[in-house]
This record gives sequence, structure tokens and C-alpha cells, in this order.
Amino acid sequence: MKKLKELLSDTLIYGISSVLARFINYLLVPIHTKFFNTAQYGVVSLVYAAIAFLNIVFTFGMESAYLRYAKDRERARTVFKTIQLALLAFASLAALLLWFLAPLLMPLMSLDPSTKGIFLMMIGIIWFDTLSLVPFAELRLVRKSLLYAIVRFGHVLINVGLNLYLILHLELGIEAVFIANLVASGIITLIMWMFTARMLGGSWSKPILKKALIFGLPFIPAGVGYVINEMIDRFFLGNYMSQSTVTELYGADLTPESIVGIYSACYKLSVFMLLLVQMFRMAWQPFFLREADQPGAKKLYRDVFRYFNGIAGIFFLGVALFVEQIVQIRIPFLDAYLVDKEFWLGLQIVPLLLIAYWFQGWYMNFSAGIFIKEKTKVLPVITLIGAAVTISANLLLIPYFGMMGAATATLISYSLMAILLYFKSVQVYPVNYQLSRALLMVIFGAACVLVQPLLADWLNAEWMSRFLLLTVGSAGMILLSIPDSK
Repeated sequence: MKKLKELLSDTLIYGISSVLARFINYLLVPIHTKFFNTAQYGVVSLVYAAIAFLNIVFTFGMESAYLRYAKDRERARTVFKTIQLALLAFASLAALLLWFLAPLLMPLMSLDPSTKGIFLMMIGIIWFDTLSLVPFAELRLVRKSLLYAIVRFGHVLINVGLNLYLILHLELGIEAVFIANLVASGIITLIMWMFTARMLGGSWSKPILKKALIFGLPFIPAGVGYVINEMIDRFFLGNYMSQSTVTELYGADLTPESIVGIYSACYKLSVFMLLLVQMFRMAWQPFFLREADQPGAKKLYRDVFRYFNGIAGIFFLGVALFVEQIVQIRIPFLDAYLVDKEFWLGLQIVPLLLIAYWFQGWYMNFSAGIFIKEKTKVLPVITLIGAAVTISANLLLIPYFGMMGAATATLISYSLMAILLYFKSVQVYPVNYQLSRALLMVIFGAACVLVQPLLADWLNAEWMSRFLLLTVGSAGMILLSIPDSK
């Protein structure tokens, strides 16, 4: 019990720091959307999508490998030095390869020769992030969770502070975004090296490196699959949607890069549901592991699933019904909206993305049986299936529906992954999740959002229609989430 309390304590620290960091990081959205046009913001989004993908390739599963083999503290220093030197060598070679391939890769991110500096800074950010990976893993392993959270939070504060200074005071363009991130990553990496310098006292071990590679490399497909599900739609919008399609759907004044920027800015509004899911995930795993051997565990998991859906449903209604009002919140010191008017064209994607992350919450719920019965090999398979569906749906839908096609592809992928995991989970660990009731809650929430414009016209009262549907919808979610007595 003591160990489980320690795990729960660490999880809460990681969860709260992660939520605060994401919230502060979100403050960059009004700054970027006010001072950058849609095409410039599209370039920023494409570069960060590339960073997310390349981080998986650069680290090749070594974080998990370190946590696996460094738990033996007698050889932890040898494991640390071996993996850290391997990452240093590989990251440096990969960075050089990217530099040589710049002429081929830059067009994928809508970068031209005049913006090569951004591409080079992207390489630097990935290089520093790779070399801080093992030091951060060491802090987690020795339970220095508070220090871990403080340093992670420090990265966000440095990044946001430099963005404010470089954009507002020096009036730099999108280069400011990457300068700030590069400096923040560099400083944090140096700090982490200082905290873990003693770990370099070990020796190089080829056998350990071989073990680490065998253990870590299988994590790459799952990581790539996750990034595809989260980021690939930006590349399809920027490189697969023709100018004629953009003109037909959105007008002649916009370009594919502009659509990427609009889509990415509105995508960030789904952060409300994502934060809920991440907070739940941080607390959920230690909770279900602690309760797994209790007689009423399966009923408890069913009830948790219902409560989660009730809360998620109310979150969905609150954001989806009032998204047009949320983006109009004024940021006083900037004299700007939360999201600039230029980006409001994409607000229609927000309900779809909120539901997509709602389904990701289902996925987290259903993972309980998989972990309890140690059937985790199915998780990367489902992730890769989801990635394949994401790619196929984007290819099929974007040419006809643009941003709505990309958002629909995300929704299809996450819902399919949740349903697949549900069937596998109840097969190995039967829980009566009452899936039909949960689906009814999603449908009911979506119906409230769809009927709002009709109700507003009928009542001739925009705000009243939204509050009425929020009240009725929330009451319905609460009623549907009340557990059975039996």
C-alpha cells in the first residue's frame, strides 16, 4: 500500500505540472494568431509536426530501455553512460543527415531557402531534446518527481517568456518561435546534464547497448503511429490539398499553408478535453492497479467509466456550444482575442476533435484489463491500425472536405481504436461497461450541438439557446452516468 501511495503521489505531481505547463503554453496561441498570419502559423504548425515525428526517430525507444535496465542501481551508471553516448552519436549523425537532406525536406514544411534558419533551429531543438531524454528518465526512476516537474515547468516558462520578448518587443517573425524553443531546450538540457553528471562515472558497455536496442526499438512503431494520429493531417492539408480545392472550399484569398494555420489554431481548442483525459490518465493507472485484486473491481471500473463519460460530456457541451464565445475572450495586455478573427473559419472542426479526445478517454478506461492481464502487446498493433486509418481517411476526405475531412479522419481513428481496445479488453478481463449507454451519451451531446442553430432561430435568442442546451444536456449526462444499484 505504501508503494501505491508513492506512485499516486508522483502521478499527481506529474499530472498537475503537465496540466499547468500545457495551460501556460496555450497562452502562446493568442500571441501567435495575432502577430502571424494564417500561412505563417501554418508553417509553424508543420515544423512542430515534423519535430514530433523526428523525436520518435532520434530517441528510438531509449527512454523505455533506460527505465527497464537502470532500475538495477548497481549498474545504473554504466547503463546511463552507454545509452547517453549512443544517443549523442546517433543524434549527431541524424542531425548531419537532416542538414544534407534539407533541400528535399524543407518543401514538406513550406520552408524555402530564405527560411533555412528555421530548419536548422528545428534540428537543434530535436538534438537538445534527445540528449535530455535519459537525464529526465533518471529523475523519474529515482523518484525526484518534484524536481522533474520544476525543470519541465521551467522549460515552458523560458519558452513562453522568450516568445513574448522576441515577438512583442523585438518584433521578430516566426523565427522567434524557434529561437525561443531552441534556447529553452538548450538551457534545460545543460541543467539536466548538471543534475546527472555523476551518472557519467560508469563505463561503456556494448552488451548493455545491444540489450537496450533490442528492448527499445519495438517502441518506435507505436510512437510513430501515435504521431501519425496526432500530426499527419497537417502535412496532408499543406501538401495534398490543391489550391483549386482551397479556393472552392474557402475562397481565393487563402492557400494550403493558410488552411494548415487555421486548422492548427482551432485544433488547439480541443485542449480542454485533452487536459481532462490526461489528468484522468495520470490518476487512472495507479488506481486500477491498486484495486485490481479487490472483489468489486469490475463493477468499480464500470462505474468509473460512467462517471468519466458524464464529466467528459459536460466538458464537451461547455466548449462545443460556446466555442464562438470562447475565442472572443479578450487578452487585455495584448489587446487581442484568445484566437484571432482570421482563424475563426475553422471553428467547425472543434466539436469533432472534442469527441475524438473523448474517445481517447474511452481508450484509457479500457486499457485497465489489458494491463491487469499483461496483454500490452496489442496496444502498438491497435495504434498502428489507427495510424493506417488516419492516413487513408485523410487521403479520402481532405480533397473534398478540407479541414472537416481532416477532423473527421481524427474522429474515425480514435473511435475505432477505442472500440478495438474495448473488444480485446472485455475478452481478457470482462467488465460490463454498458457501451450502448456511453454511445448514447456521445450521440446526445452531439445532437445538442447540432440542434443549437435551429433552436436559436426558433427562439430568436442565441445565448438563451446555448444555455438551455447546456443545462438540458448536462442534466442528461448526469442522469446517464448514475450507476445501477446492482
